[in-house]
Amino acid sequence: MNGPFQAAHELTATKLPVEFEVLAPPPLLLPGERLDHYHALRAAIFADLAPRSAVEWLLAIDVVELSWEIQRYRVLRHRLLTTYRQKAIEAALRHIDMAGIAPEFEDEAEYYTRQNALSWRLDPVATTEIEARLASYGFDQHSINTDVYVQAREVFVLFEGLLNAAQARRLLLIREIRRHRSPD
Repeated sequence: MNGPFQAAHELTATKLPVEFEVLAPPPLLLPGERLDHYHALRAAIFADLAPRSAVEWLLAIDVVELSWEIQRYRVLRHRLLTTYRQKAIEAALRHIDMAGIAPEFEDEAEYYTRQNALSWRLDPVATTEIEARLASYGFDQHSINTDVYVQAREVFVLFEGLLNAAQARRLLLIREIRRHRSPD
């Protein structure tokens, strides 16, 4: 089933036959996802699996959907880690900036700490300055990464479960296509 990858112009010839279009509903894309990327993935998988029957087309369509889900989960997991990275930066800044703050100024200091963490994410100059300041207090990239994974552990485990389940289902479908083609 695995062969040399075909160029994009060759993949466009591998389309779902008209008589099987009813088997593949339009993809449900999330904001930011691109239909042309979905179609490129679908064409590549169809070319690789080369379905020969209605059953194989159904299985190939499911492989496409699962492959798209896997890509989606990876992107969402990365976005999750980015969000938690901002929270880890905020926690490190809080550790530095909130030390010794009088209780009557804590709310205001907390506000500015959140603003600085947001600036870290959005402003490259602020990012450089904040990371240098954090490093001077012993917060290197490894310690920030550790905090990111500690904060995100439960949701990260959820995404790992989703990824593993989709990958296992995809492998089962590919095996089923092979079994369908094997002479009994």
